[in-house]
Amino acid sequence: MRLVLLAGVLAVAWLATPTLGQQRVATIPIRTDGPKSLDPAQGSTQYDNQACSQVYETLLQWKYLVRPLALEPLLLAEMPKDRLNDDGTQTWSFRLRPGVRFQDDPCFPDGKGRVLTADDVFYSWRRLADPQYEYENWWLFDKAIVGFNDYKESQAAAVKGGAKFDYSAPIAGFKRLGDLEFEVTLTEPVYRFLYVLTQFQTSIVPREAVEKYRTEFATRAVGTGPFMVKPGDWRPGERITFTRNPNYREELYPTDLPTDPAEAARDRELGFLADAGKRLPLLDRIEVPFYVPDPPMWLDFNRGKLGLTQVPSEYQQEAFVLRSQRLKEAYAKKGITGHAILLLDFIFRGFNMNDPVVGGYDEKRKALRQAIALAYDLDEINQKFYNGTAIVYDGPIPPGLDGYPKDGQAPESYRGPDLEEARRLLALAGYPGGRDASGKQLVIDYYTSQSGNQEEQAQAEQRMVEKIGIKFNMRFVNFSELIEAINKNKAQMFSYAWGSDYPDGENNLALFYSRNKSPGSNAFNYDRPEYDRMYERIRVMKPGPERTAIYERMRDMVIEDTPYIGSLARYRYYLVQPWLRNFKPTEDFHNYYKYLNVDDSKR
Repeated sequence: MRLVLLAGVLAVAWLATPTLGQQRVATIPIRTDGPKSLDPAQGSTQYDNQACSQVYETLLQWKYLVRPLALEPLLLAEMPKDRLNDDGTQTWSFRLRPGVRFQDDPCFPDGKGRVLTADDVFYSWRRLADPQYEYENWWLFDKAIVGFNDYKESQAAAVKGGAKFDYSAPIAGFKRLGDLEFEVTLTEPVYRFLYVLTQFQTSIVPREAVEKYRTEFATRAVGTGPFMVKPGDWRPGERITFTRNPNYREELYPTDLPTDPAEAARDRELGFLADAGKRLPLLDRIEVPFYVPDPPMWLDFNRGKLGLTQVPSEYQQEAFVLRSQRLKEAYAKKGITGHAILLLDFIFRGFNMNDPVVGGYDEKRKALRQAIALAYDLDEINQKFYNGTAIVYDGPIPPGLDGYPKDGQAPESYRGPDLEEARRLLALAGYPGGRDASGKQLVIDYYTSQSGNQEEQAQAEQRMVEKIGIKFNMRFVNFSELIEAINKNKAQMFSYAWGSDYPDGENNLALFYSRNKSPGSNAFNYDRPEYDRMYERIRVMKPGPERTAIYERMRDMVIEDTPYIGSLARYRYYLVQPWLRNFKPTEDFHNYYKYLNVDDSKR
């Protein structure tokens, strides 16, 4: 899961010198107050992903330079193989890379990291079924593996009765064949299963570290990855430092390029193959300051202190000719390169469907949400806060994926502004003029991040709903506090963005599956049995017209129920200093720090 801050964010006046002796060092920003946890089992946001993916590893990863996205082994020696069984289940066979070691840490005998085994995979995945982690990422495996749900429920009952969670109890779908070989049997052929194995929440962790550090494990990352976080090197809300893992196995910089000849030629021109075949990681240290709000980050990039930056919307026209997405000459002359990428982006304003006022499925409360949606002018928000570069569309499935409506317009929608219809629906909901039967004005608690231009956006949204008589009580909080409020059902209304974990609309439709309710990915707590039945059907279907038709029915059902207001998809603009090498912008995965390099002669 990737929860994403809408605009940028901080910061600290903490920046490292470019080099220290002969060490190769880069400074890369994060545009929020940073991760909330370094434990994959407790992570959910893009920023948790960005931190965890440097220390921990998954069985599979996305090829770094290749587009469209393509899978490859990471902790595995080869791609897994599958077979269909007579009972309708599907078994996947896995073989781990030999000699992969966890990072040195006091949790191991003599402080030396041991070899990764199949037992570590099963242990790490079982953690998602442990109630102490609040099932935040259980949605990744829910109903997918034979016997895993039964295990989760039996252990929950045992823990509730005072017993300890049993990590050794058998699970029918887990079969150990040896130290490096194992099988996983799925309840049915789930199309997305291999995608899940790229997600940082399924990273492999050592049991010794979890049991030694207990609640502190969220700050004491111990993985197999290319970088380490030493004690004291993460200062929450301020910065984090990643140091090269001296015992990292041999992994080499890739040689594969995009299938599109023009994109492949541009990658060569940008020097993305200059380090091909070199051992990873290429840097000794990466320093990551957190920025809330954006101006200090923008200033530090222009001073040459940061290797790259996302370009905040208020600075886009300073750096780019937006119509052509061409970098302006003043930046090009400095050797800076510019990139514009369309994100798999779902920007929304969400309603808590459990809330007694804005939630529910009866006609009155549905009319209330529709009225609020019709008061919004997403085109105005796009123009004012995204320079008109975002794509406004209907439904939760972003451009480029199956289920995205033609030209972004669904057959029926509640995209505003349509104030006349909004007022009619508001009266139908029992709030004529925005007031209840006693004459009291409707006030809605709205949680959003205190970052970037969020305050200005909130003021614009406030003006929009005031036109139909409603008032927002704005709650500006840090991004991590925003997610906590949503997870604990405190937020009546809220806003952020969802970046798809993999290139399939199923990932976005999963946001409305009832079994994924908070603290899972269904932040809206949407719950419709008919929708659930369709979701359970499409999760095992391969791409094709039949599946696309169901995607569209699910999309239109959600639009009608209006558990959110949306949607927008952004182009993300990046600038990269001439001394930072190999950065190919992506927000589809975050383990790319290992590929980065520096050329200090160009600083």
